[in-house]
Amino acid sequence: MFFWIYELPILSVVSLFALVFVGVCWLGIILFRRFVVRGIHHETRLNEILGDFLQYFGVIYGLLLGLLAVATYQNHTDVEKAVAGEASSLAALYRDISSYPEPDRTELKAVIREYTRSTIEDAWPLQRQGVDPWKVNRAAPILARLSVFEPVTKGQESLHDATLRQFNDFFQDRRLRLFSVTAGIPPVMWYTVAVGAVINMILIWLFDLRLRTHFLLGGLISFFTGTMICLIVLLDNPFRGEVGVSPQAFELIYSQMMSE
Repeated sequence: MFFWIYELPILSVVSLFALVFVGVCWLGIILFRRFVVRGIHHETRLNEILGDFLQYFGVIYGLLLGLLAVATYQNHTDVEKAVAGEASSLAALYRDISSYPEPDRTELKAVIREYTRSTIEDAWPLQRQGVDPWKVNRAAPILARLSVFEPVTKGQESLHDATLRQFNDFFQDRRLRLFSVTAGIPPVMWYTVAVGAVINMILIWLFDLRLRTHFLLGGLISFFTGTMICLIVLLDNPFRGEVGVSPQAFELIYSQMMSE
């Protein structure tokens, strides 16, 4: 995977994919017209046969691209929900801890603030590079500090139980976020997409059309195919690029609740 494309603006990435696909299509039309197509254009009803093949192949290949686009979009949405859920659970955890007695309240608030700050400043830059920030483990001190708290009243016991449940919800969303950093479409699927794109190009090249018409129709199909694959690539890594999930949810709770 060419991860450097995530460093470019979205418009530049889409333009790059479109130019490559359309350029390869037009170059192939010229080369096939000169060296290959002349030997098969004596075939009667060639365009009709190719049209049937392209229509049949387009259904299968279009279904593959459509399913991949839906899958990557759904995964991207799930990651956004997980990040928002983690931030919300963290805010609720911070609110519950505000009712703890001293000095536990101050110490717990400090470790939660440190976790939030570290997630924004340390973990997120690593995630944008596709690196799992498991070494930036600031959640363990929160659990360690909660574990040593000893309730002395029934009210504190109920509060502590609710806080531990809230911590479990937070930890589940955190694990989902970390897992999503390196998750993506398997390489075998990308190989299938690449082979399908080549076959689609070859079928376009073989048509017997006037050059301008061939350029126009082939360019339109190649442009849409390229932008569709570009969409899948951009959504496949939910933390990379301009469309990547941002730490805004953590920044909001840090500025609104933890800035003290």
